[in-house]
Amino acid sequence: MIKEFESYSLLPHNTFGLDVKAERYIDFSSREELLSLLGKLKGKRVLVIGGGSNLLFAGDFGGVVLHSSIGGIEVINEDNESVHLRVGSGVNWDKFVEYTVSRGWQGLENLSLIPGEVGASAVQNVGAYGVEAGELIEKVETVSLIDGSLRNFYHDDCRFSYRNSVFKEAERGKYVITNVVFRLNKRGVFNLGYGNLKERVVALGGATLENVRRAVCEIRRAKLPDPAEIGSAGSFFMNPVVDEDVATTLLKAYPYMPHYDFDGRVKLSAGWLIEQCDWKSTPYPTVGVYEHQALVVINRGGATASDILEFATAVRQSVKERFGVELKMEVNIIE
Repeated sequence: MIKEFESYSLLPHNTFGLDVKAERYIDFSSREELLSLLGKLKGKRVLVIGGGSNLLFAGDFGGVVLHSSIGGIEVINEDNESVHLRVGSGVNWDKFVEYTVSRGWQGLENLSLIPGEVGASAVQNVGAYGVEAGELIEKVETVSLIDGSLRNFYHDDCRFSYRNSVFKEAERGKYVITNVVFRLNKRGVFNLGYGNLKERVVALGGATLENVRRAVCEIRRAKLPDPAEIGSAGSFFMNPVVDEDVATTLLKAYPYMPHYDFDGRVKLSAGWLIEQCDWKSTPYPTVGVYEHQALVVINRGGATASDILEFATAVRQSVKERFGVELKMEVNIIE
């Protein structure tokens, strides 16, 4: 059923806890409903959102905010090695991960407890602990906002890269995701090489799907704030990826600096870089970084978008000045 509201507060739809309004908010629960809406969207500024966990609204949104409540998890192909699942874009991401783990389907367990919805996972190419959603996505089903045509983006069409996809760049704002098809394994090797994940899994009794998910959830709960209690957008910055010579120079000066091989380059820890610049001990009145993870910018109470952006700019400048490394924001700024 279509739900439509005028001058609608987006407070429940952004985890930073900013009380901004949309000129119009529309929620739809099927592809057919979406198609029926296209006429009234013509000429309007349209923003498609998921759970609002990666958004920073700079102010009220003068246009239509569109949200998918398309549900359903359907097995469309299965054999002894793998299973293909077609999932509605409005399905809660962590509920979906929990569902796959409970059925013994491997691949998404490292992405447990990431906030948001399935459609946004394809846009953001969400990732954690050495795994990215794009590695497991076979197809993204969409509707064109321009002419209502249906288009399937297959894996290579999506141009997945670190926290990025074609939906964030070349095709941004042109399509609405209705369903995502994932290919998961029935047997395989667990990815435990990132951070202290392996240590936590061993402590829980060894590598099983359930133990990996439990370990990831425990680590994330210990490091990240609950959006229901503290406003944030999760990881505000992306971990920077630098050339090997840059990493080598930094490691000579900071031999204990966390670093990881990444496609022939080196990924650094944005949280570590920020912490070295003393941002845990120097918050702004309404904004700061989370005490357990400096990668997370938090609303300490009463922050505005301007406060948050001013703080983020200061953080980026300090890291650039000390380490010569440019931090990029992962959060999407909505003007």
